[in-house]
Amino acid sequence: MSTLRDVLRQSTGLPGADVEWLHRLVGDWQIVADLSFADLTLWVPTRPGTPDGPVPGTVATPSHGWVLAAHARPSTGPNFYHEDVVGEAPSAGRRMLLDEVLEQALPRTPTDVGYTREQYVPVVRAGHPIAVLVRHTDLQSLRQQGGLEVNYLQIAQSLVTMIAQGTFPAEGSPTGVGRGTPRVGDGVVRLTAEGRIEYASPNAVSALRRLGHTDQVTGADLSEIVTSQLPPGIVVDEAMPLVLTGRAPWGTEIETRGINLTMRSVPLLRDGTRTGALLLMRDVSELRRRDRELLSKDATIREIHHRVKNNLQTVAALLRLQSRRMEDTGAKDALQEAGRRLATVALVHDTLSHSLDETVDFDDVAVRIGRATVEVASRGASVLARHTGTFGRLRAEDATPLAMVLAELVHNAAEHGYDVDPAAGAPSRGEVVVDAQRRRGPAGEELLTVTVADDGQGLPGGKAPARTGLGVQIVEALIADLRGEICWETAEPHGTVVRFLVRLRSVPAES
Repeated sequence: MSTLRDVLRQSTGLPGADVEWLHRLVGDWQIVADLSFADLTLWVPTRPGTPDGPVPGTVATPSHGWVLAAHARPSTGPNFYHEDVVGEAPSAGRRMLLDEVLEQALPRTPTDVGYTREQYVPVVRAGHPIAVLVRHTDLQSLRQQGGLEVNYLQIAQSLVTMIAQGTFPAEGSPTGVGRGTPRVGDGVVRLTAEGRIEYASPNAVSALRRLGHTDQVTGADLSEIVTSQLPPGIVVDEAMPLVLTGRAPWGTEIETRGINLTMRSVPLLRDGTRTGALLLMRDVSELRRRDRELLSKDATIREIHHRVKNNLQTVAALLRLQSRRMEDTGAKDALQEAGRRLATVALVHDTLSHSLDETVDFDDVAVRIGRATVEVASRGASVLARHTGTFGRLRAEDATPLAMVLAELVHNAAEHGYDVDPAAGAPSRGEVVVDAQRRRGPAGEELLTVTVADDGQGLPGGKAPARTGLGVQIVEALIADLRGEICWETAEPHGTVVRFLVRLRSVPAES
């Protein structure tokens, strides 16, 4: 399915400001579709034979072609088009009407054909028509006319008139549907120019009742209804008075008596004069309750990670204290190694405790591991740790074993590759470089290749380390858990290169 951006880029040559206007219109025209009980289509002029469309700033003539750039269906009634029609070209009869409406910049409603009614409306920006919007109404399936339907259609016609006059959507106003944004089906209020309620849909009346208003709704002042229910001393959103009186195209949220209401106002203009306002309202109490639960759970998870980090650091400190009391050199080294590994796991949990989800920015973890590890393991030699490439964000299940692997390899490179005594045959200064390259494999899996290279004395005898060492066994076991493989190589002219490839779990896309 082609998007509006695709169609405008491939078939038209509209200036950037006109393209942005059409995007804003499509971002908000669901309101018009729902109030009209009709499908909406957006037709944009193109020039046949030129893939880039008309020259920017020109007005379409009968020699221009047309393309259907966007389509909206109402959520309040039956659909006119059941198939995807974006990208289609108009019939000869429709093309004549499109040309006429664009040239004259005036709406037109042809005589009903059978059970179909169409209204052609020029989309005007800065005083110039740039496209044509068409309302398609299926008269056979049209809802029975009642108070709600009549008021909805009247408001829809006001918005259509504003589109033809270039005042809808309003400059600087929010568009589209976000989390908690009110829609037509949630509740509609029509205000007079003075801010009094001229009409309120049943859902809107119910919302005001839950807010605490028990008197007559029609004819009441909406701002008085809301402000009378606010608790004393509450801090009021500065946009609230403008929204409640319909004077600004903005939104606000009200929280009182255990109820949350989101409101959005759209001033209704005719010839530049405000005649009233459309106000959409939605009871989002349950939605906000769930949001609070999620925030509470997120805070609990972060607190758990924080406490795990503290406990691990405490155990690591106890192991270090115990190692200082050991006379057996082997036992002393073993306790120190265990403490270092616990500190590495604590580092991951510390990072998770500052995150809103169960993912880690591992580049920061890798830098901290490199600096801390070479400082402890270099035994007096001057060794620096450097980080290249990028790990990206990793899930916690991958971050912990990867941190352990990285710490082991960097520790081994700093401890065994350098010596403070040049006569020992090892350099007294050097650099450990950690390089990470992330890519997507042929099957779509996330692959991470990590190289740990040093310029030290190299592998003993040029051979990979024996698997009898605890550090090597830990590394190979963790690499296997990450569905990867690892290899050791001797660098030229001297040094060691360890390279491993792991397969990562997918990280959810950020919203």
